[in-house]
Amino acid sequence: MITRLVSTSAAMTHEIGKTLAHELESGDVIVLSGDLGSGKTVFAQGVAAGLGVTERVVSPTFAIAREYAGRLPLHHLDVYRLDHVQEAIDLGLDELFDDAVTLIEWGDGIRDLLPVDRLEVELALTPDDSASEDTRHLTITPFGEEWSARAPGLAVGLRAVEGVQYGDSA
Repeated sequence: MITRLVSTSAAMTHEIGKTLAHELESGDVIVLSGDLGSGKTVFAQGVAAGLGVTERVVSPTFAIAREYAGRLPLHHLDVYRLDHVQEAIDLGLDELFDDAVTLIEWGDGIRDLLPVDRLEVELALTPDDSASEDTRHLTITPFGEEWSARAPGLAVGLRAVEGVQYGDSA
């Protein structure tokens, strides 16, 4: 069940991430994709807030990985600078997937390393001629049996975010 949402502000994108966090369990992997400036880090900050992380969450572009403490540990990865899946393997990034929630920005580049059960969130900018520059389209796609079973409840929770618009679900 694919869920499509429209966020009209950074605050709403943050709130969508925060709402998603209430559904997360240890071992969950969330892959964030989208163009530069599409809101991946804002979404990740919302997830962190929903997990009770109190420290400032920043993009881990140059550090590759950051860890945060919350109701569940959070690993926030940015693999934009990695050229090959082997680099992620050499860094042991796949070892982070078991004991925490793992958010991976630009994770579509290491798809072969990712667990079957994962949630993929694509954030897309709206063409300039159709909406404000703050509008983002989010497509949330569950992979694997576990996420497929949890997807209907997640969709209901996300649609409860104040002001969010939603498209078709498949």
